[in-house]
Amino acid sequence: MDTQEQTLTDEVIRDASAAGYAKCSRIKGTDCDDGDLIPLGRMQNYLGPLLSRRRTPKIQKQYAEIGGGSPIRKWSEYQSEEMCKVLDKVSPETAPHKPYVAFRYANPLTEEMYHNLLANGFGNGKGGRAVAFTQYPQYSCSTTGSSLNELWKWRQRLEGKAESGTIKWSVIDRWPAHPGLIETFASNIEKTLAEYPEERRSQVVLLFSAHSLPMSVVNREVAATVYAVMQRLKFSNPYRLCWQSQVGPSAWLGPQTQTSVEEYIKKGQKDLVLIPIAFTSDHIETLYELDKEVIGESGHEDTVRRIESLNGNPIFIETLADIAKSHLDGGVACSYQMGLRCPGCKSERCAESKKFFAGPENAFAIVLQFSEVVVKRAQRCAGKGSKPNKEDGDEGDTDTTRTLSITMTSERHPGRHARGRIRLIDAEIYEPSSSDSTPLIGAGAGELEDSTDGAGKRNWDGFAEFAALPWWQRPSVYWLLGPYFLFTLAFGGSLVPKLNLVVDLVCRQYFADRQFLDPTFTFTPVILGSDNPQCNVPGVQKDVAAFTLVTSVLTGVLSALTAPKLGSLSDRYGRKKLMVIASCGGVLNEIITILAARFPDTIDYKWLILGSFFDGITGSFTAGSLLSHSYTSDCSPPSKRGVYIGYLHACLFTGLAFGPILAGYFVKWTGTLLSIFYVTLGCHVFFISFVYFITPESLSKKRQLLAREKYDAEQAATTNELRSSLPNYLSRFAGPRAARFLNDHMSRGTWLPALLSANPLAPLKILAPSGRGNRALRRNIMLLAAIDTIVLSTAMGAGTVTILYSEYLFDWGTLEASRFVSITSLTRVVVLMCLMPAVNYVFRIGPMRRRQRQLGVDPQNAPAETNAGADGLDIWLLRLALVSDVAGLVGYAVVRTPGLFILCGVVAAFGGIGSAVIQSAITKHVPAERVGSLLGALGLLHALGRVVSPIILNGLYAATVETFPQAFFVLLTAIFGLALFASLFVRPHLYLQEDDDGYLAVPTRDPGDEEDADLLIDDEIQSETLPRLS
Repeated sequence: MDTQEQTLTDEVIRDASAAGYAKCSRIKGTDCDDGDLIPLGRMQNYLGPLLSRRRTPKIQKQYAEIGGGSPIRKWSEYQSEEMCKVLDKVSPETAPHKPYVAFRYANPLTEEMYHNLLANGFGNGKGGRAVAFTQYPQYSCSTTGSSLNELWKWRQRLEGKAESGTIKWSVIDRWPAHPGLIETFASNIEKTLAEYPEERRSQVVLLFSAHSLPMSVVNREVAATVYAVMQRLKFSNPYRLCWQSQVGPSAWLGPQTQTSVEEYIKKGQKDLVLIPIAFTSDHIETLYELDKEVIGESGHEDTVRRIESLNGNPIFIETLADIAKSHLDGGVACSYQMGLRCPGCKSERCAESKKFFAGPENAFAIVLQFSEVVVKRAQRCAGKGSKPNKEDGDEGDTDTTRTLSITMTSERHPGRHARGRIRLIDAEIYEPSSSDSTPLIGAGAGELEDSTDGAGKRNWDGFAEFAALPWWQRPSVYWLLGPYFLFTLAFGGSLVPKLNLVVDLVCRQYFADRQFLDPTFTFTPVILGSDNPQCNVPGVQKDVAAFTLVTSVLTGVLSALTAPKLGSLSDRYGRKKLMVIASCGGVLNEIITILAARFPDTIDYKWLILGSFFDGITGSFTAGSLLSHSYTSDCSPPSKRGVYIGYLHACLFTGLAFGPILAGYFVKWTGTLLSIFYVTLGCHVFFISFVYFITPESLSKKRQLLAREKYDAEQAATTNELRSSLPNYLSRFAGPRAARFLNDHMSRGTWLPALLSANPLAPLKILAPSGRGNRALRRNIMLLAAIDTIVLSTAMGAGTVTILYSEYLFDWGTLEASRFVSITSLTRVVVLMCLMPAVNYVFRIGPMRRRQRQLGVDPQNAPAETNAGADGLDIWLLRLALVSDVAGLVGYAVVRTPGLFILCGVVAAFGGIGSAVIQSAITKHVPAERVGSLLGALGLLHALGRVVSPIILNGLYAATVETFPQAFFVLLTAIFGLALFASLFVRPHLYLQEDDDGYLAVPTRDPGDEEDADLLIDDEIQSETLPRLS
């Protein structure tokens, strides 16, 4: 069978830095985060990040001093490409060999590489063979072993336990004494020695420097490489092996390289040559640690030197090709030594990955060449070595840390790239072996994903990143339902009491003002929390409407500014923290409400405006809603997203249904209106605590960093555009001095670009993506956004007026109004919790499963769901919801009896599915990393609607309450009728295409892209070659 061999490079940079000084703000992880390298037990998640943050400033500076980024990806890609060229010539039977690049913690990631393999026709029932080629010549469980664990993990997540048609993997796990490697090092040493005077040449001390490891992770194979090099040099010079880049407080291998150099110089031995014996290309450990720290700080740069790194050395390229060819010809899955577990190893993942890679069913035909990256997982090692069965000439595979040369073949369509989707899995290796070219095994059986959702859950990419975690660390919409329900119960319970509190406070002030103007005027005292029929007069109603208008407008304006920012930030930094921030304003608002109700004679009711300020500045309900919907979108496949978002809406309406009733009886039981606000405050605090301390984050670190990369690219483009145009423009009007000032302050990270590019409406640009073929998509997104804005903003603006209208028309009190709110809200809950899931199953899930059965597709191995725009069911549910809204509003305007008024509320409540459907449908139009920004833009529209809607509705009601109070229902009917008409133009199955000419023309950096090759992610920030401590 023909095979196509592809090379993959996976770089991990240990020395905590981003790809360039300008991108240091993206730094998150370090070696200290890796429990395999520095095990901290239960304190790993707390002490690891703390140690990481302490190291970050230092590493940022180091990267800045070597040019702002690492060349490791460049050399890894070059070595892989050149190796495959040679391999095509020396192994034509397995040609062609196509190179890939994959990094453990930088783009392109191991996961991304696996996806590309799947997309190119491997796996997914089509088979194919792959070889993972480690670029750590010497094996250790914290370098090669950790990398194979990563490969095994993604293989399990993306291909699961499918019995056939998966990629067949093998591994080249070590080659410490390969003659070509030894010759490359020896020739570079001889070249450097030739630079010394002949009379001193034989006295030069050779210091072989390797990346240090904790004492618990001994790397014996480095010494084997050193000895073989010296044997090739005929032991012409004295030599020593030393270790660099120690991190953390635990004991590491020594002596340290810098200390060794200092000691030799003190003893008078100044002629020293440093040999980075465990590194196959330049990176921060060579360019900064050796060149700048060790040599630069020695004070003897003229006599202390470093040999040239292997980089593009032709001998080394030939060596890589020879190792790969020997592995392909050998027909083994991994070296015999690799299957031996370390004494005392307790890593279950290591054991499982070794079982998988060494299993007879796992022979591969892909060559993965991992460039010298030390991925830090120290205690992962296990598995029995065994020779895999060969199927149709498939070879074994190896997973390594940085560079992967991958050769893959589709068993269904040999020699050609087919379409498919793949993911990587985690694999591990431990004990080194003397074999130079035997392959490592790669990909094994990982943890099973949560089966509560059946095949649908396994077939959604969003679950893959968390599949290996225990259930309590996996994000799910169900984490939000409990605390969200309790919060909405308190929110719903305080809705009517708070409005009545405002009525009572305004009424007290209204009559007090009248008595001040007319001392003979008398009135019945207003008692807070009691029925006060004397307040049911047009004058008080006008003042209440005006006051609620002020608070609504203030909250709306502020949330319009902050909600989009919070949504965008949540894409880059996770949903949890931003949900907590959005809830803090509610806590302050409730505190001020309690103070105003507790001390009405001391604290004027206008202080409630300050509470509205705090609520708005943290995003208010708008931000909380969009963030919770973003969280839900992260956790739900497209086919069930509307149902899950409906659950959140059901929680809201359940709170609105039962909260008012419970609150009404609670106030009667306690005898004070103030008690319900204490309960609400407690629920706010509980919600914040539960979300922050218990709820798992829904965005993986990788997705957060990807979003940050795209944001950085957008900001850089904006800054460059401003820098290229504004100074010339300013010099013509303000002179050259002003232009120079502007130019000097236009670098990224300064305040001027942010100020000049600030635009409060900028988040809305995602609603109108430009580019070829996006016209229909623009129409869809803009129509859905407009309809959603109408539904949400009018619902929030009309709710207060509806209650005021019903109390005014039917002389209802707190209990009657609460019952009305409860009945309509309970109807919405039934619709969202029962009717909507039933409709979704009958018209979407059921037909999908029938199609799978007809096509003979196993639901457990069905293709993963992807966003593909709104479908026909979404659109029809939206239209039916709007029809219900229109019918209910018409009824509100014409009925004059309480019973029919409540019936109209029930009819309108069927429209509750509309908002859930829109929120779900619109997120299906964009990639996952844009969901937060898209919902943030909707949040901006909601907030603006929250400003405009109360002005129009409250103002209209205040103006017509004495003449025609139903006027605002007539207006709402017209608005919802317009929304229904607009929904007729929404089309199904439209999805955002990001191309160079499109609105989102941001580098997405597919594997192998040269652009932004030095952007670092997480561990890459810390070190290019050492294991991590997380």
